[in-house]
Amino acid sequence: MKKNKDKIGIIGLGYVGLPLALEFSKKNKVLGFDLDKRRISELSEGKDRNNEVINFKTKKKNNIEFTHLENKLYDCNIFIVTVPTPVNNNNSPDLKLVKKACNIVGKYIKKNSIFILESTVFPGCTEKICIPILERISKLKLNKDFYCGYSPERINPGDKKNNFKNIVKITSGSNQRTLTKINNLYKTIFKNTHKTDSIIIAESAKVIENIQRDLNIALVNELSIIFDKLNIDTKKVIEAAGTKWNFQKFFPGLVGGHCISVDPYYLTHVAKLNHYNPKVILAGRKINNSMKFEVIKKFLKMIKKKGINIKKAKILIMGIAFKENVSDIRNSQSLEVFKKLQEKNMNIDIYDPLIKERKIQFKKKNIYLKEKLPNKRIYNAILILTPHDKIKSISVRNILKMCKKKFILFDMKGYLDLQIKEYIKL
Repeated sequence: MKKNKDKIGIIGLGYVGLPLALEFSKKNKVLGFDLDKRRISELSEGKDRNNEVINFKTKKKNNIEFTHLENKLYDCNIFIVTVPTPVNNNNSPDLKLVKKACNIVGKYIKKNSIFILESTVFPGCTEKICIPILERISKLKLNKDFYCGYSPERINPGDKKNNFKNIVKITSGSNQRTLTKINNLYKTIFKNTHKTDSIIIAESAKVIENIQRDLNIALVNELSIIFDKLNIDTKKVIEAAGTKWNFQKFFPGLVGGHCISVDPYYLTHVAKLNHYNPKVILAGRKINNSMKFEVIKKFLKMIKKKGINIKKAKILIMGIAFKENVSDIRNSQSLEVFKKLQEKNMNIDIYDPLIKERKIQFKKKNIYLKEKLPNKRIYNAILILTPHDKIKSISVRNILKMCKKKFILFDMKGYLDLQIKEYIKL
């Protein structure tokens, strides 16, 4: 595959698609396609609401074009799909966006073109769902007229360390020649790649990465529930256990987001279709999904113990994104905590410095965020649920300035421990 000859169409310009498009544009002509007209307008002005790419308007614009017009894909010979793959209300795979992307690509794919799926899917999805759509619409045949591959995204939103330069990129192809082409393509922007024997192996590798992490967190979440009942500090237990050479440190927390809380259901779905009912994977999901209730239970217990009237209390939640240092609220368990507390008619403010919009939608309701923190004592309780670096940079002194005489601090991740010690020293 000759450099600079290919025109790459990136379908889906979210957390994965945009960084990918910009990296490829350094050596190839790139068309960034997304159906969201507002998103295209922002990107055309060099603005990224996700804060994953900063000041990209300084990059060579002649190599990249952003559009919502699908007919612009006509000139592309490589199509990379990076659309979200959520689950529905029954926790079954929702492939509507993948199917829609395939329907669009099918109109413009041509002889010798390559289709690459990066979205997380269940094993077998590319060959059983995507390829039939492409063949039906294009009237072309796989491995005769066009070619296909799967290369799972591994970008970790908010993680500036694990970027394109040091992530190992998994590649696969519908035949050996295509695998070589796809692998060489990704080697132009990734330092390291790993070729797999088949598309289905690459798909499987992706889903188990997040399943493993989900189960590890589920274990420490369950341990934290047990230790809390025994009045034992979970964090200190893990730190002590972590002195053993082969102990892996995971800490309790709310597990949400688009990947780790979703991917397990993609594998369990296909397992059930093949007459196996997963036990361990779903048990981990059940534990992690229930942690919001444990957080609420502990919080209300603390309020009661402090003698604070719940109905009259003024509460501040700091950080509502699904994880630290991202503005993404998809499947955010912090928002779920807010919802459950609000149902108890509690007076709650929300502050998240990474979310630029003051108004967001959650469960079809508008939620208004504070633009800045007050400089007066108005809160009976502060819950730090998603401690972004920008939240961590707020001194304990300034946090305490917002608290009434009778107050509680609920620090989900325990990052305040050291700060409080330092504050006491002062």
